[in-house]
Amino acid sequence: MDDSSGQPPDPGPLPEERQERRARWNLAGLLLALFVALLLYRVLHAGHLEETTLFYVGLPAVIAITVVLTSQPRSATGTVVATVTVALAFAGPLLGEGIVCVLFAAPLFLLVALLIGSVIDYFSRRGPHAVAAPLVLLTLVTVGAELAGPARETEVTVVRAATATGTEQALAAVPAFGPFESAFLRMGFPRPLAATGTGLEVGALREITFNPRRSLGIGAVPEPRSMTLRVKERGPGRVTFSVVRDTTLARWLDLREAEFSWGSGKLAVTLRYRRTFDPGWYFGPLQRYAVGQAADYLAGTFAR
Repeated sequence: MDDSSGQPPDPGPLPEERQERRARWNLAGLLLALFVALLLYRVLHAGHLEETTLFYVGLPAVIAITVVLTSQPRSATGTVVATVTVALAFAGPLLGEGIVCVLFAAPLFLLVALLIGSVIDYFSRRGPHAVAAPLVLLTLVTVGAELAGPARETEVTVVRAATATGTEQALAAVPAFGPFESAFLRMGFPRPLAATGTGLEVGALREITFNPRRSLGIGAVPEPRSMTLRVKERGPGRVTFSVVRDTTLARWLDLREAEFSWGSGKLAVTLRYRRTFDPGWYFGPLQRYAVGQAADYLAGTFAR
């Protein structure tokens, strides 16, 4: 149909202009998502919810949905994963987290971002209102993660060859800690440097000093870390230490007891702890493996 005004129809924005406009929207969406994530982090931190599923599943999901709703990405999955990666890169310097915290959280954050982005890409081809589907998915994942979590009270036992006399003498003396042999523990876990206290009678104390905590925060100073243990029970070939004060592992888990039993040429080390991080299906196996490595380190220390 001819234009009665005689003017040619408006061809609309050029491809270069559309690309530039899309880039601006994507940048605005990324910045808004990071701001929302920081605000949500502050809220969860103030409510002491930074160790819950709401934080580790909800936060990356909120970032993903914010990016998609405020930008014009060709691929929601790619944009969301890139945004979460940027957020993780800034988490240490801005929030004062350590490298181990970022490394442990990264796979879970990226998994949630990948899942949410993929669902958005799939349903967006079926209509503009289908983006609400990830909200339902987020609710199901969060609830399912809570229900699927294992029991919080956990223990790990490691057994090594050892002589009964040498083990008992080593446990009664001031501990002499060596370097980590485990590559997993060398990633940045607290390393015992020195200890004070002797004896295996009930009430005997051990004060263990660890290397200072160094966060990635801007201008952060090293924080001293230590742990105090008291002999809780003593029996033939067995001693149990209870943790009475801990500024070392308290950010990760609630270590309750360390039990050592020896005899028949073996030393068994059992660490009992309470898992404090959710979702359990992710942090449960991760913390159990880390505690197992720590128990093996202690077994090697006192079995020498």
